[in-house]
Amino acid sequence: MRKLLFILSLAVFFFSCRKQNTNPEALPNAYSNQATGQSASDLLGAGNYTSLTIQIQYMPGYPLDTVVLKNVSAFLGLLCNKPEGITITQTQIPANGGDTVATTKAALLEKQYRTAYTSGKNLALYVLVTDGYNNSLSILGFGFRNTSICLFGQNIYDHSGSMGQATRVCLESSVLEHELGHLLGLVNLGTPMLTDHQDAVHGNHCNNPDCLMYWAIETHNAYGTIIRNVPVLDTNCREDLHAFGGK
Repeated sequence: MRKLLFILSLAVFFFSCRKQNTNPEALPNAYSNQATGQSASDLLGAGNYTSLTIQIQYMPGYPLDTVVLKNVSAFLGLLCNKPEGITITQTQIPANGGDTVATTKAALLEKQYRTAYTSGKNLALYVLVTDGYNNSLSILGFGFRNTSICLFGQNIYDHSGSMGQATRVCLESSVLEHELGHLLGLVNLGTPMLTDHQDAVHGNHCNNPDCLMYWAIETHNAYGTIIRNVPVLDTNCREDLHAFGGK
């Protein structure tokens, strides 16, 4: 029952994440101009890259909680073979004034402010946290390149931290880990499936309602309890990642 309530409370998130595979504004680093999921093997294995850097840039008022950073580091540490370690940095960038951010704008902001790129044996990911919303108010975050994620800070705040809602740490962790799952190639988005568990209706998501990569249906009866636990990857998703070079 607790798992079901958790899924219901985060339904707006699962319903609203999107994989944007277009690159409307090319980055100066050629490696980072690929489609979502195309770096799955590099992220999971140690053959080409032995360390991982995550550069998080947030607009004023929307830094990710330090607990979220620890959760994300632990999440990737359990999945990715990076013997030289995982480093996360977080810095503030200028506000966007609450304006909406679609894929094109996210790409422009990334090009303007991102400084950490894949080089040598270090693979770099980028997370942009905006002070507004997407054009679709239901969207809390999306992955839009092989190393790029955009989160909508104000929208996440709107759906967390109040009575009957998920805690902010829980929702931030869940949104970011879900999007990282897509960068890792889940589901069938660069990482091959050992067993068919792709949601036939909702694309690159898991058909297990208890899995982090599940696409739940949005419901108005979502907020019946305060949830404190982030969902985990199910056996099928974990086995896919392990077979493709992960731990």
